[in-house]
Amino acid sequence: MSAAVLLSTEEFFAPVSSDLVDGLVGQYRAERAKVEEIASYFSDTRYRVAVNNFIEGSRDSFSRFAPEPSAIFDLSKALPILNATYWDRALKMTDVLNVMPQKRRDEWFEQINNPQGKKRKGHNNEWDVLPIPEFTEEAVRSTLGDLLLSRGKFFAERVDGIFRGLSRTHVTNCPQGFSKRMIIAGAITSYDTVNTSTAGLINDLRCIVAKFMGRDDPHYTSTDAAMKVIRRRNGEWVSLDAGNLRMRIYNGVGTAHLEVHPEMAWRLNAILANLYPAAIPSEFREKPKRKIKDFVLMERPLPFLVIEALAGLEEARELNPIKGYRVDTFIRIHNAREFRRHSTDKHVTAEAEQVLLSIGGVKTEKGYFQFDYDPDEVIGEIVCSGCIPDHKSHQFYPTPRELAQRVIDLADIMPGHTCLEPSAGTGGLADLVPTCRHMTCIEISELHATILRAKGHYALTGDFLKAADLTQNATFDRVVMNPPFDQGRWRAHLEAAASMLTADGRLVAILPSGAKTAMDLLPGFRLHWHGPYDNQFPGASVSVVILVAERAAA
Repeated sequence: MSAAVLLSTEEFFAPVSSDLVDGLVGQYRAERAKVEEIASYFSDTRYRVAVNNFIEGSRDSFSRFAPEPSAIFDLSKALPILNATYWDRALKMTDVLNVMPQKRRDEWFEQINNPQGKKRKGHNNEWDVLPIPEFTEEAVRSTLGDLLLSRGKFFAERVDGIFRGLSRTHVTNCPQGFSKRMIIAGAITSYDTVNTSTAGLINDLRCIVAKFMGRDDPHYTSTDAAMKVIRRRNGEWVSLDAGNLRMRIYNGVGTAHLEVHPEMAWRLNAILANLYPAAIPSEFREKPKRKIKDFVLMERPLPFLVIEALAGLEEARELNPIKGYRVDTFIRIHNAREFRRHSTDKHVTAEAEQVLLSIGGVKTEKGYFQFDYDPDEVIGEIVCSGCIPDHKSHQFYPTPRELAQRVIDLADIMPGHTCLEPSAGTGGLADLVPTCRHMTCIEISELHATILRAKGHYALTGDFLKAADLTQNATFDRVVMNPPFDQGRWRAHLEAAASMLTADGRLVAILPSGAKTAMDLLPGFRLHWHGPYDNQFPGASVSVVILVAERAAA
């Protein structure tokens, strides 16, 4: 892929409206007139003594001196604050902050936070941070125009900034380009919080990956939420952005380790090669020739706006029904979550609600979602991966409760029985087994396994067809299952499950109706069929049967 294609950004951005600039400049002029009027009023010697009475009266008892009115209402100090406020508003009217490299964002916010400038120590005529310029219409239009035209350049600057931000003290990082593993120091601050500047640098990387994936851009603060989730799992790899990235954070040393899918690494190196033609060896710019096995790519990542809505979920609260309080008090609802009040986009909210329904949330009449487990870890994993296991990539069709109850009834699970649910999903069958029974769940989706554990089930993560490695060749008295149907996978799962039964065990499985006519199905077992049952799974027009299988007497 050519550098020109990699750097093309014309389709990504829209210009800021001229009317918005006119309106903002008008607001600034009105606000400035008020500031100048107040400064003029209090600089009048006739009112200085009277104003001082107010200042003295409000002085803290621990303060020895009160400032002079002329110091408080100093126009030269007030105007830079006003200018900074409106420059910040102006830039936020565009998408520029979101496409800026983190280094430029740091510089921008440094100037906003120091509108009077910051002199270099020991140098009276040199500045570390220049004073913020006057907020004039000419300056605003010129600055915004330059920034908007620079967005294509920002794309390349982001890649360069990420590469320069890699820790030079770790030998894993490759000095000639992006390699699979990268280490960034300073992910955690001395205050034991996520370093927003480092998070912004990693967010730059995610933005580049998002462009290559054809996704929308994450907001420049989005990675803060993901890093808060990842650091709770100190030292564990966590999938990001549909499996194109993985990250782990070591809280003790404060480093963030990232693995980039090799497909992405060569694209990043192609951009670096455009910036530094002689510095990047040709082998780093070549597309990987072999299939990558250690990255599991998901089918359809969620839009970042939906992910941000999920990241902003809050603990649901209700007004305390107990009377007699002077002020309204609220009580927390156990395992319930609601969206922040400012989430107003109905399409974003609708898709985010579907995500919560898919992981077991129930929407109440009061608008919040109630779970039968603590959903924070599950929601955190979705915020990082950007995905939920879908029908296509995971063959995930939750077992309807009525059908699941038939399976459990037919299994006749007794006290003392050991039970297994392979490909357990979110526990549609396991949830109906009495808690006094010994239930093992096996699930290939890490997210689903997290849900199962949150519900209190013993869950193993992995491919059930390799279950012998997971269960150490254990056998079970009862197996209840709803295996994947596509490409005949149900048969392989059924045979694997049957091999794990005890001598007098029983297997109950939901299968496609065609299984009833299959030849040589489970030799040596007595088979009993129930059904067919039509239209049991929403979104799948499939007829199913229930098989009860027991070993035949010798």
